[in-house]
Amino acid sequence: MTPLAFALVLSSAVLHAGWNLAAKRSGGGIAFIWLFNALASVIYAPVALAVALIARPRIGPIEIAFILGSAALHLTYFVFLQRGYRLGDLSLIYPLARGTGPCISTAAAILLLGERPSGLALAGAATIAVCVFALAGGGAGNVRNSGVAIRYGLITGAFIASYTLWDKVAVGTLLIPPLIYDWCNGFSRTVVLAPHALRHWTEVQGEWVANRREALIVAVCSPLAYILVLTALSFTPVSYVAPMREIGILFGTIAGARFLGEGNARRRVVAAAGMVVGVAALAIG
Repeated sequence: MTPLAFALVLSSAVLHAGWNLAAKRSGGGIAFIWLFNALASVIYAPVALAVALIARPRIGPIEIAFILGSAALHLTYFVFLQRGYRLGDLSLIYPLARGTGPCISTAAAILLLGERPSGLALAGAATIAVCVFALAGGGAGNVRNSGVAIRYGLITGAFIASYTLWDKVAVGTLLIPPLIYDWCNGFSRTVVLAPHALRHWTEVQGEWVANRREALIVAVCSPLAYILVLTALSFTPVSYVAPMREIGILFGTIAGARFLGEGNARRRVVAAAGMVVGVAALAIG
């Protein structure tokens, strides 16, 4: 992994943990998902338009199909993530979702995309995955139904793997500019959810009143975090980028302990130290 890719993914991990903390705090459902997608569409529209005018990318039927497919995968991901956060702690759902995703996407990248990461990189990826699940172990906290919450976390991870591989082809093979791709993705989700938002407009208004700050944080940080990842994916193998993203687990765990009062700090520090070793191996490899 190049230093540029390393810096992009590390910055993305910090932003990703931050917006997940905001999403967990909101406790919102479909209305909240529509709200932050609508806000993001407005906030990033001028930048996306500028990039489109400068880069003049080719957006044909295949590219549109990939944008719509990605929008569907991301929308389902957000729904399961928010449902998981309603039932489980940040320190349970976040590690499960983030840990399952790279394990699946790295294996699939090797099997389906023909990527061949080095032995050291594979060892680093395996170390990160093991430490992620060590962080999750025994971390149910205040979960009233941890079994259901864990299932939501695992399903969310499967969708993370799916959209990571899908989007790798979009930005790496079809060469859709990452910012345009992500903006079209988010705008598509906004349009799809618009009928629901209009039918439940009082809920949307309630989310704006109660969780305005959280919605704005997610609207800004979620697209930016993924644009950085898409940029890295455009010139870096999935099997390197996907596991490296999981350093965000460290930031998410610290946020859960610091701001949400979630415990098991000693075990998590040990697991986080192992993650640092895994990330170093991945970056060197």
